[in-house]
Amino acid sequence: MPSLTFLGAAGTVTGSKYLLDLGEHRVLVDCGLFQGLKELRQRNWQSLPIAPADIDAVVLTHAHLDHVGYLPRLVADGFHGPVYCTPGTRDLASLILTDSARIQEEDARDANRHGYSKHHPALPLYTSADAEQALTRLRAVGFRQSFQVVPGAEVEFIEAGHLLGSAFARMQTPDQTIVFGGDLGRYGRPVLPDPAAVEEADVLLVESTYGNRRHEPDDGGARLAQIVNDTAARGGKLIIPAFAIGRVNEIIYWLDRLEEDKRIPVLPVYVDSPMASRALQFYADHSAELDPDVQVGRKGVRGFFTERMTMVASPQQSKQLVASKRPAIVIASSGMATGGRVLYHLAAALPERRNTVMFAGYQAAGTRGRQLVDGASHVRMKGREIPVAAQVEKLDSMSAHADADEVMRWLSGFKRPPRMTYLVHGESDALGALRARIETERHWPVHVAAHHERVDV
Repeated sequence: MPSLTFLGAAGTVTGSKYLLDLGEHRVLVDCGLFQGLKELRQRNWQSLPIAPADIDAVVLTHAHLDHVGYLPRLVADGFHGPVYCTPGTRDLASLILTDSARIQEEDARDANRHGYSKHHPALPLYTSADAEQALTRLRAVGFRQSFQVVPGAEVEFIEAGHLLGSAFARMQTPDQTIVFGGDLGRYGRPVLPDPAAVEEADVLLVESTYGNRRHEPDDGGARLAQIVNDTAARGGKLIIPAFAIGRVNEIIYWLDRLEEDKRIPVLPVYVDSPMASRALQFYADHSAELDPDVQVGRKGVRGFFTERMTMVASPQQSKQLVASKRPAIVIASSGMATGGRVLYHLAAALPERRNTVMFAGYQAAGTRGRQLVDGASHVRMKGREIPVAAQVEKLDSMSAHADADEVMRWLSGFKRPPRMTYLVHGESDALGALRARIETERHWPVHVAAHHERVDV
């Protein structure tokens, strides 16, 4: 009998990996990196319960790090099969895996130079060469095009509305239909279309990141405008840690609208993320996948440029921007403040009351972002304790993850209940709340997946 093993994103929001064993063939759906708490990050260094060489193929739902970031390690450890994804995921993965490897190498070098690692020498989880090798495994397949992933199993990508190229992976075997939900997008948001409806599945995997919460209602940018205006009035900087792939686009979209409507002053806006700059071009290249009202013009995707926007290219430019005390809006990755250039901006901005740090996405437990939104008085970065005096804000309305109501709305599109629905990609409170709601409102059988749990399907 086929079996499904939850190798990640079970009881947590990171490290998405689902191993489907069909007997003669094995498919890994998503290949994500664990982030956040140290006990989770340590899982990245542990061997999988299956030899990577025994996995026949990988299917990716989208290009966020917690869904693709382990792929270079998998390849380095012996996986040699194809990795199937949409064209948009292929393009964005080329950015995120290269950047992830660079950060891993930089962090290892910094740890060795300053001696703040317990390991001697500190090593990267994988190298840039590993990332480049992993990218050669990618095979792009468009939406709604059925393909054979292994003998006896066909897969089709269905639009998920979470990120450029993001998809549900619907797998058809001789006996059943399995839908791997990936991350579910939202309804009525700018840039990307709504998640597509799915009518049936025998086995369903659903994320529950916000399974116990509702997002702030769409206020037409009012709260963002207030944060910008308050920071400008104090003569401070607004630092926005943002996921370079996806979230930067929406932040710039709203800043452009607010400027155009004269609801905020026209401030210098700096995008200090080479990866985000390249991702914006990929969005232009795949404009047919965006909302119909998003247009592509001479400068790229309309709405993704403010009046005084600068793409910071070199490390030297970034250092100058960190040192500058002039009022400005700085958008830099990473979105949970786990690495990248944003750490230098935070180290400079957090000790000063005139500045603001605004988070615009989910902050996983154990990340600096979660510590800051939870009110930490100090955060540790690059071996130093940084005091927090700046204003810290969180804007949930920009989240790319469906909230509890939106998950239930998507589930209402099913014409028959799945034989079993597995809840993944959530913390315990969210998982429990969503399970209770599905059982009460839909009367479906629901199971909360556990880490390394194996179930027959």
